[in-house]
Amino acid sequence: MKGTPRKTSAGLYQRVCRILASARTEVARSVNTTQVIANWLVGREIVEEEQRGEKRARYGEQLVADLSKRITTDFGQGYSITNLEHFRDFYLTYPQLLPRQIPHAVRGELEAGKIPPALRALSAGEFSHALRGELEMGHTVRDPSWRPGQLHFHLSWTHYRMLLRVEKPDARSFYEIEATQNNWSARELERQINSLLYERLALSRDKKGLLRLAHKGQEIQGPLDIFKDPMVLEFLKIPAASKLVESDLEAALLNQLQSFFLELGKGFAFIARQQRITLDGDHFYIDLVFYHTVLKCFVLLDLKVGKLTHQDLGQLQLYVNYYDRERRTPGDQPTLGLILCTDKNDAVVKYTLGPDQEKRIFASRYKLHLPSEAELRTELKRELRSLS
Repeated sequence: MKGTPRKTSAGLYQRVCRILASARTEVARSVNTTQVIANWLVGREIVEEEQRGEKRARYGEQLVADLSKRITTDFGQGYSITNLEHFRDFYLTYPQLLPRQIPHAVRGELEAGKIPPALRALSAGEFSHALRGELEMGHTVRDPSWRPGQLHFHLSWTHYRMLLRVEKPDARSFYEIEATQNNWSARELERQINSLLYERLALSRDKKGLLRLAHKGQEIQGPLDIFKDPMVLEFLKIPAASKLVESDLEAALLNQLQSFFLELGKGFAFIARQQRITLDGDHFYIDLVFYHTVLKCFVLLDLKVGKLTHQDLGQLQLYVNYYDRERRTPGDQPTLGLILCTDKNDAVVKYTLGPDQEKRIFASRYKLHLPSEAELRTELKRELRSLS
């Protein structure tokens, strides 16, 4: 007599789902990685052929146009003159994308109609190695030897197309690191490039700090590393000329919390909105409360729709002092405060807070539109004046 079929446990079901979902993701990544390598190799062929031409510029234009026409006939859409020019730029911008020994081996295998073992290793090697451990946990497999400018399995061709628009090599390296470490989608990468994240972080850094951004990405070592000035809140889709009140701004931020976290940066966890504190019968309300998982501290956020005043700073000081005395636990670092405002006077901030409080309370302006490079140059000059 057959026994009663045993029900699948919830734990087993969840583990199997994670494995299958991760496998599906890895298949997509493998396809993307192979496409990236193919585009790079096509660009390499074009560059090498151009270098053989006597009149390089004119020869190159005709070469690409003729190649585009013939490939489109045989392989269909996707190989326009513009796309082939992108492939060429890709190779010229990323000459070290693949290890030196791989390109020639790959070319030979592809010409023979085989799938190169080198491509299989690059696109799927980590998956087989980490299937049981990392992928079950939903973690991204990271190669500690990877450096900007080298192939990364998380970066699709769409990612690289975005990166090619970044002219400064240091900025491009920074965006590569951040995109791989934070698993940015191509759309998220585009938003960070368009909002000039690198330039905004660079405003408050010296020469050594800029080098660290380019080689290591955004490192969180202290309060100054987690707050940007200005912050760009274009995702709220609030017209710049709109009459805004603080409750509307708060509601818009919470409705777009995922995008707001992306703008805030690494390590923020949402705790509460309109957190009430009572002092001898008087009630006060903190707009937004976060906890920073890297710095191990509370972060209190106060929203202002006008220019910052010394009364605003005094109010935030009250909130920070209260949290330090009443809510902070033995494992927490001192509480930080941030005021988001449309404008501020740096001298008022400096003399209201003093040297000790300036290390814990900050004021950042917010913009409801993407800043231009001219606006950021103005910001940089203003920062240099304030430092001097």
